Amino acid sequence: MEPNSSSNDNNKMQLQHHSSCLEIATMEVHRVVPPPHKSTIEKLKRRLKETFFPDDPLRQFKGQPLGKKWILAAQYIFPILEWGPNYSFKLFKSDIISGLTIASLAIPQGISYAKLANLPPIVGLYSSFVPPLVYTVLGSSRDLAVGPVSIASLIMGSMLRQEVSPTQNPVLFLQLAFTATFFGGLVQASLGLLRLGFIIDFLSKATLIGFMAGAAIIVSLQQLKSLLGITHFTNQMGLVPVMSSVFHNTKEWSWQTILMGFCFLVFLLLTRHVGTKRPKLFWVSAGAPLVSVILSTLLVFAFKAQHHGISVIGKLQEGLNPPSWNMLKFHGSHLGLVMKTGLITGIISLTEGIAVGRTFAALKNYQVDGNKEMIAIGVMNIVGSSTSCYITTGAFSRSAVNHNAGAKTAVSNVVMSVTVMVTLLFLMPLFQYTPNVVLGAIIVTAVVGLIDVPAAHQIWKIDKFDFLVMLCAFLGVVFISVQEGLAIAVGISIFKILLQITRPKTVMLGNMPGSDIYRDLHHYNEAIRIPGFLILSIEAPINFANTTYLNERILRWIEEYEAEENLNKQSSLRFVILEMSAVSAIDTSGTSFFKDLRKAMEKKGVELVLVNPLAEVLEKLQRSDDSGDFKRPDSLYLTVGEAVASLSSTIKAPSANYV
Repeated sequence: MEPNSSSNDNNKMQLQHHSSCLEIATMEVHRVVPPPHKSTIEKLKRRLKETFFPDDPLRQFKGQPLGKKWILAAQYIFPILEWGPNYSFKLFKSDIISGLTIASLAIPQGISYAKLANLPPIVGLYSSFVPPLVYTVLGSSRDLAVGPVSIASLIMGSMLRQEVSPTQNPVLFLQLAFTATFFGGLVQASLGLLRLGFIIDFLSKATLIGFMAGAAIIVSLQQLKSLLGITHFTNQMGLVPVMSSVFHNTKEWSWQTILMGFCFLVFLLLTRHVGTKRPKLFWVSAGAPLVSVILSTLLVFAFKAQHHGISVIGKLQEGLNPPSWNMLKFHGSHLGLVMKTGLITGIISLTEGIAVGRTFAALKNYQVDGNKEMIAIGVMNIVGSSTSCYITTGAFSRSAVNHNAGAKTAVSNVVMSVTVMVTLLFLMPLFQYTPNVVLGAIIVTAVVGLIDVPAAHQIWKIDKFDFLVMLCAFLGVVFISVQEGLAIAVGISIFKILLQITRPKTVMLGNMPGSDIYRDLHHYNEAIRIPGFLILSIEAPINFANTTYLNERILRWIEEYEAEENLNKQSSLRFVILEMSAVSAIDTSGTSFFKDLRKAMEKKGVELVLVNPLAEVLEKLQRSDDSGDFKRPDSLYLTVGEAVASLSSTIKAPSANYV
């Protein structure tokens, strides 16, 4: 009884649904009109504007007098002119506190990161003096704290060291570092000027999380040389060669160095934990590196520890940045190396700087112009390469401290820069006895924050393919090298994009009972198929890369429908409706695909109907349609509901199928 009852219920439901289809056949059908005519020049201008000027930066100039336009132009190029006239002493009090706070972090980090890049420690301080001044004038972020960063330092040092030894040819190595910085700045500024910032979007969030975590592991492992007191250490960056070097040189381990390194590493990690858990105590973690440097230097000086196995920085050069434009090498056998190094470090540091700037801008509810940031970061690196600086950007750790310290404007960078200047002029002899092991501990503490386990777990929950990309980036960096790991991750990300383009999603739609709404049959269980109709939705642009797949997939939908109707003895297929609201573009291969599909369906006695093709798609289809098939009213509809209502009256289904 129950199966028969269920079958009767289904038949009744189908009968009711068919009756409702016949009832709505009388609804008004709106005509699909072709888009207004536009010349090729107009279309090109609009496409270029949407591609390169999505924010329409010139809109503020409309309707303004000439004098006002000049002022707006100057403010656009130099953002300092926008907020500078309204700067007050109240703002300065906040900026001077935050500037001094980030200076206490920037000085030890600058020295540490320069050693990470295999450069003289003084270069790290140089890089914390000039670039922040340039950024203050050109940058649009209030919170970004500029200076050297660990990842870019690691990449530059490892890539240049592949061909030039920093110990055997220190002058040449320094020349290549400055030249790579110049090319990095040139790439960054060019991306901003040409408004090509979308290129850095190929470094997806998953890629960056995996890359940063892997680089943090490698950076930390590299510090084992300083933390253990090893003098002979591998130049390679992978996990295996680094650990092999550590355990093959156990005789060089220094217990004094290990003890000092362990104590200061624990101290720095504890202060970092306090700063993370209690943002109001940001000054604890911000001042800890400088306190560690001062305390360790006093200990070494008091106990003459440099004579007992603890290596120190040594005497540092005093004075402000000497010019270095005469050290830029634009010729020779290493030109390709410095260009490649500049490109990679430039894009990585640019991505980090913009991401950090946008993060803190969102917290304070103001906008950061990505193209302005590219130009600002690029120009400061070009200027920096001529003033003895290497690649710099907005550092996350310093920017977080700057934000928590209450920075109001970019003047905090000026305060930091002035503090570094005072250090360069008068305090350099104090760093002579600073132990390298403490600098290693500072680097490890700084990069630990780059390992974002919660974000990785979130990616795993949301998208397994993105997690695979992240994992490949992480493993590639850890086991191969930094640049190869990044290349692998970017390659997989591009493969994912190509897969989405070449295999667009198509779904079968059904009617929601009692309405003219149509939804995915596999998503909504209550959705019902309409006899005689195969309704499909294409959810991607149609181009040469996916027309073959779409043709095969749609023909398979038809074959499956016909096989099922023969099995259930339902009405034969009369119409294939393609819902095209998500088809944003089409090329000549796409138009040929529709013509071929129509011909294939005519042989089967099936009509092809298009629903809601967008203006560009409709225009191209009608231009390619010599027979006028895509201009007939019965082949184009605005909604699936109107199409079904209009076409269902032509179907004369036997009543036996619905009783």
